[in-house]
Amino acid sequence: MSEKKNNQVSRRQFLNYTLTGVGGFMGAAMVSPMVGMAVDPLLQAEGSSDFQYVMDVSEITQEPQRKSFTVPQEDGWYESESEQTAWIYRTENDEILALSPVCTHLGCTVDWESGDHDNEFFCPCHNGRYDRMGVNIADTPPTAPLPAYEYRVEEGKLYLGKAQPRGGA
Repeated sequence: MSEKKNNQVSRRQFLNYTLTGVGGFMGAAMVSPMVGMAVDPLLQAEGSSDFQYVMDVSEITQEPQRKSFTVPQEDGWYESESEQTAWIYRTENDEILALSPVCTHLGCTVDWESGDHDNEFFCPCHNGRYDRMGVNIADTPPTAPLPAYEYRVEEGKLYLGKAQPRGGA
């Protein structure tokens, strides 16, 4: 006599398949929000412009002026505005220069002609000094020139982007 093969699922196999399916579904339900949170910023559209309006070009003088402006900032899903500052002026070649006021030594804030330092940027924290072009003066603590903001002029208005480090020592 030949034995007839039974294609039916045993009770043990049914429970095994059911528990594996339910466990897989629960695992996917736990992991999918994390994957979504990691991938979502990649799928977001970039901002239309990283440049922010600061002032009219006609207001820029040969004397450095301290100007504040706000930059939109995103931290995950939290959106806020960060206040930035720049020293803006025209060079002897009539070019616009926008310097970051953050000292390259330890991140303190530099001022123009403060104390008895004429025609220089001065950092009071550790006596850091920069010349009129924002280049660090030898034998002072700063190790590099002040970062310069990228800028764009459109319709007589000055827009600033991100501060970029400048070479030199």
